[in-house]
Amino acid sequence: MAIQWCQGRVQHKQIWTEGLFTLHVEVDGVKPFEAGQFVQLGVHGTDKELIYRPYSIASPHGRVLEFYIVRVDGGQLTPLLDKIEIGEPVVVSDRAAGSFTLKKTPGAETLWLLATGTGLAPYVAMLRTEEPWQRFKKIVVVHGVRFSPDLSYQQEFERYATEYPDQFLYLPTLTRESVNGRLSGRISTLIENGLLESTAGFEIRSEDSVVMLCGNPAMLDQVEMILGERGMKKHRAKAPGHIVLERYW
Repeated sequence: MAIQWCQGRVQHKQIWTEGLFTLHVEVDGVKPFEAGQFVQLGVHGTDKELIYRPYSIASPHGRVLEFYIVRVDGGQLTPLLDKIEIGEPVVVSDRAAGSFTLKKTPGAETLWLLATGTGLAPYVAMLRTEEPWQRFKKIVVVHGVRFSPDLSYQQEFERYATEYPDQFLYLPTLTRESVNGRLSGRISTLIENGLLESTAGFEIRSEDSVVMLCGNPAMLDQVEMILGERGMKKHRAKAPGHIVLERYW
């Protein structure tokens, strides 16, 4: 079925660091969706051809949608989005898709939200809804990036930690530098050596945990394998498990 496009415009642009930004797009006509799903986002190139790609929405359904984007040098779309200015037009598909949602996630005492880079986007959207706060006793966000300036949405997560001190925990991790108060290393390594869980104060266990994974495919593979050794398996509708993931590339 052909994509039906909604006309939108850039309302605001949050630049986190060079080549890493969030676009706030004002758009009407996008049908209601679940936090964690994705839509197609596009612009017209210099030859007027429409260039578009799927992007997770970093906000719940509303008139203004957020897209958390990293520029890929040599790519077709992200360099154009990196240069786009407030007020300029974009198009968004009218229907969202994807099963990386809390509705498709089994219940547990602790919800672990593990992400690398812009894989954080669906978690930002989920945490802005009531569902995770009502369903889970504890929520842990682990965001793996290379350098500290790449840690986006920090203030929002720190606000959650202040408002829900017994429920929410934010654990940023850095792979290319060491900073006091931040974990250093890949997420998979920090699980293997026990540092992630010792910092959290509790373990990732099949008995009481569900883990969502989003981001670099290598991270998804490595963490799924590590957790598999603990008896945790991918969740499926007909075979309940403990790990929910979606591959975007």
